[in-house]
Parts: sequence; C-alpha cells; structure tokens
Amino acid sequence: MNRAELVETWLREELQPFSGWDFSYLDGRMDSGREHWSYLGRAAELMQCSSSVIDMDTGGGEQLLRLRRHWPARVFATEDYLPNFELATERLSGLGVRVVRAAVADAAPMPFADGEFDLVLNRHAAFNSGEVARVLSESGVFLTQQVHGMWAWDLMAAFDVSPQFPDAALTKYVPKLKAAGLEINAAEEWEGRLTFTDVGAIVYYLKAIPWEVPGFTVNTHLPYLLALQQRLEAGEELGFYAAKYLIEATKGSGS
Repeated sequence: MNRAELVETWLREELQPFSGWDFSYLDGRMDSGREHWSYLGRAAELMQCSSSVIDMDTGGGEQLLRLRRHWPARVFATEDYLPNFELATERLSGLGVRVVRAAVADAAPMPFADGEFDLVLNRHAAFNSGEVARVLSESGVFLTQQVHGMWAWDLMAAFDVSPQFPDAALTKYVPKLKAAGLEINAAEEWEGRLTFTDVGAIVYYLKAIPWEVPGFTVNTHLPYLLALQQRLEAGEELGFYAAKYLIEATKGSGS
C-alpha cells in the first residue's frame, strides 16, 4: 500500500463513529491487556449485599448493563457528556435506572443526599473523595478502577505530547479517600502493554479519546503517523505502556 492509499485508509478510520465507551470496532486490532482482578466480578459481588447503587460517569451504560442481573432495587447512573447522557438514558431508563446529568471531577459536588447509596461504582472516571464518602451509607462501599496517569505515555511521546495527569495513581487517591474517612479494603496496581496491529487502529483510538493527543487529526499529525508506519514496517511492535489501579473502600460508622 503506497502513502496515498495509507492516508486515505486513515482518513476513513478517522470518520468511523464512536459512542458511549465501546471499542468493539477495534476487536482484534487493539489489545489493552487484562488486569489480575475483575472489576465487574467484584461489582457484581458487592451488588448482592446492596439495596442501592450509583454508576458514576456511565458512558453509554455499557458496563452497567453487563451487571444487569445483579442490580439491586435502586439503580442510578450519572453522565455529563450530552451524546452519552442521551444514549445512557435511552438504554437504561426503560429498565428502571435513573440517569442524572452531572459532571464528575476531583472537586465536583454530587447531586445526591447524604448516605443515599450502599454502593458507588466508578470505572475510569474522576471523583471527589469527600463527596463519595458523603453519599455512601454507613458501611457502604466505593469501588473504582482507574487508568494510571502515565497510561500510553510513550504513544503520546510519539506525537510530541505528555500525559496531562501523570500523578493520577494510588499514591494520590488512597490518601484522599482516607482523609475523607473511608477505610481502604484493597489497593492494587497492574502494568501491561497497549498494542495495535496497524496505524489505522491508533487513528481511531486517538479520535475516540481526544484528550491523549489534543487536536489530533490525520491531516495535522500526518508526519507522526507516517513515523509509526515506518516502525511497523521495520518489524517493530506498536506496543505502549499500560497501567491501571483498583481501590475498594468502606465507609465506617464515624465517617
């Protein structure tokens, strides 16, 4: 395939639709590794002893729907990005889930009452430790899986950018949760590799998560894409740093 054909292929990848948090389009072309824990498995276990749950920043509700047979009586979800909020509402509201449009951030308030939830779930979204503690019921549990702030730093470096939140790690958030009065039940880390079979898969990936390489388009970043293509043609794996962490914390009676 010559350069013009490659670029045309990449431009088509750039236009492929992406919704919610669904990377199934890249099945067989991207491998982000597998953690040694099961976030969904643990969430399912915790739902068994909960009467209420909230899924923070649910995307299109993809992960919450995978847990459907374990749902407790009251299920809530938040999402701020309008297309995802609309998608989650369409998918979940008919199943009895209350979907609330709300932002998540390290300092953002949560629009819920004190002690409203037995279980707060958070997969790859920001959170305010104090607010999480506030909305948890006594003995309630917070379960979060997070992407490490240095995730794919070497992929970003290939585009001359750096991670925006390099300190996003256990060492930052465990103390915050403790300061909010939560007891840490588990704090685990995992490292692996994020690999792609072709540069077009990287194009789709970077368009789906635009904060990794801000302003990315095929046309504006073509020299970087061609450099990656050269690496691939030289027999080099398109593999990059991957890391995640998981925290489970409980609200004690004094919190």
